[in-house]
Amino acid sequence: MQLKIHESYRKIIALADSNLIGKTFTQDNKQIEVRANFFQGEEKNKSELLSILKDMDKEDATFYIVGKESIESALEAGIILQQGIITINKIPVALGLL
Repeated sequence: MQLKIHESYRKIIALADSNLIGKTFTQDNKQIEVRANFFQGEEKNKSELLSILKDMDKEDATFYIVGKESIESALEAGIILQQGIITINKIPVALGLL
């Protein structure tokens, strides 16, 4: 999974399954572009991600999460809820604002 932390007035955490980077998914009126310049960062395993996501949750961060593995990690870390997940062409996507 790829994790990139963007610094702004609040941290923006971009997390995506590595195999989705650079792809675009469209379904009906929904679309997600998994752009490398936004999502491609450091490759992380699940245990590393859980620690980072829990820490970022405490810092008033915004989360953009794309892909099955990434969504499962975010759910396990407690930063998103199941009802906040949408799918676009079978790809799960979530936005976490805390």
